[in-house]
Amino acid sequence: MDNSQNYFILACRLLGSLALLMYGMKTMSDALQKMAGPQLRHILAKMTTNRLTGMLTGTLVTCAVQSSSATTVMTVSFVSAGLLTLAQAISVIMGANIGTTLTAWIMSLGYNVDLSSVVYPSFLVGMILIYMKRQRYVGDFLFGTAFMFLSLVMLSATGKAMDLEHNQDVVAFFASFDTSSYVTILIFLAIGTLITCIVQSSAAVMAITILLCSTGVLPIYLGIALVMGENIGTTATANLVALGANTQARRAALAHLLFNVFGVIWVLLAFYPFVDMVCRIVGYDPSAGGQTAKLPVVLAMFHTCFNIVNTAILIWFVPQMERAVKWILPEKPKEAESEEGEFRLQYIHSNLVQTPEIAVLQAQKETAAFASRAGEMFTMVRKLFHETDPKDFDKLFKQIEKEEDATDKTEIEIARYLEQVSDDHLSDVTKQKIRQMMREISELESIGDACYKLARTMERKQEQGKTFTPHQEEQLQALMLLCDQALTQMQTVMHGHRADHDISETFRIENDINQLRQRLKAENVRAVNDHEYDYAIGTLYVDLINELEKLGDYVVNVVEARFGK
Repeated sequence: MDNSQNYFILACRLLGSLALLMYGMKTMSDALQKMAGPQLRHILAKMTTNRLTGMLTGTLVTCAVQSSSATTVMTVSFVSAGLLTLAQAISVIMGANIGTTLTAWIMSLGYNVDLSSVVYPSFLVGMILIYMKRQRYVGDFLFGTAFMFLSLVMLSATGKAMDLEHNQDVVAFFASFDTSSYVTILIFLAIGTLITCIVQSSAAVMAITILLCSTGVLPIYLGIALVMGENIGTTATANLVALGANTQARRAALAHLLFNVFGVIWVLLAFYPFVDMVCRIVGYDPSAGGQTAKLPVVLAMFHTCFNIVNTAILIWFVPQMERAVKWILPEKPKEAESEEGEFRLQYIHSNLVQTPEIAVLQAQKETAAFASRAGEMFTMVRKLFHETDPKDFDKLFKQIEKEEDATDKTEIEIARYLEQVSDDHLSDVTKQKIRQMMREISELESIGDACYKLARTMERKQEQGKTFTPHQEEQLQALMLLCDQALTQMQTVMHGHRADHDISETFRIENDINQLRQRLKAENVRAVNDHEYDYAIGTLYVDLINELEKLGDYVVNVVEARFGK
């Protein structure tokens, strides 16, 4: 009974330590991403100009955030939002695999150095900084670091308390496996892959592997097989979050899987010579036994060598990898709606939200796409104005009606997404961006409504059998041209950087629209009084004029929101 209670307590300590490790790494990673979030897009855009700089970027970012999964999911998010090309993403992912090896070195350090001396000062300083609002992310980072180091101290202590090297049952169990057999290596590789897929943390599985090897009960060959499995299992995170994303995002996640599978295959072909080489680098002799203190270092060294050599081989084949994943996952036709009629956004995928700052980047991309959609809808309206064939008119009108419904859904979905983002702790800059986008999508939806009302007025004109005079058609076309110019300018502003544009051009077009509206309304009163055309056609004419002027106002509101006015 005492032994069973003792084992239960040790098991709880082990699982609690792993949970604390995962929480600490996530806290540290999230804090770093929040600190660097606004700059991440610019960093990735500037530092991924070629495959080598992309690889270095992935390495540095992963070393900073201490999570290859975080970097990979972030990269997949950027590909989904169109912020990175597939080739850039592949090179960043390669670098992420190198960067994640730092985690193994930190863990191996935890088994050879007493980290408790830095844990409690980190907690103290972190708490002080958290209460200082301006430095709260730095405080979160220190808290996460302290939790991670504390968990490593706890894992090391738990490993010693478990005393596995003197547990005959455990020793006999691992000794029953033939380490010289490839079948055994493949079994442990599969176990490492499966466990990592389940717990969604290669760091936790690496911690267990280091713990078992450090006690001497798990032979180094089997430990390395587990590490190889972890490299494959860690790709599950990005592939899972990419399931609901677009084709480019799924391709980026698949490239991560192919990268690690290729590495495992070539290592298996030269498994024993490669492992023996790594052991010699560290100064460990697998045949001699003992020297358990060096085993965590051997695992960290293997993890590093595996990823560096794999990247050194595949970095020259990025175009070929890109073609391979495109062949495996061919592009599907772009549709705003699925076959079942379910509405889908183009860039936003809620399961890809990594940090609020990244989510805002995706929302900005989606809002810019919304602006383009509004411009395309007005192009349909202009085409409808000239359509004379009743069947073609009806078909185009129904298409505009469908687009108006899509704009309503787009506004709701983007707003819902931004509300989810708002639930997190946000910087003042991010809060301001969200407020601006909320206003932008509301005004863009109003543009969609205006386009639909214009189409409805044209439909009424057709149903009543009315026709405009040549002068009326000419003036309406002039007003529509000005609105089209305003929409084009709005899209230019929405897709670019605010600093590169001037709001005065939008105001100039709006002023032209207002002046033309005033003149046309005055002309209409005179023409109706002079019986140039009847009151009914004059009413339809003024309805179109007023709605076009409103559309121009909505465009100005969007641009003002974009400029923070």
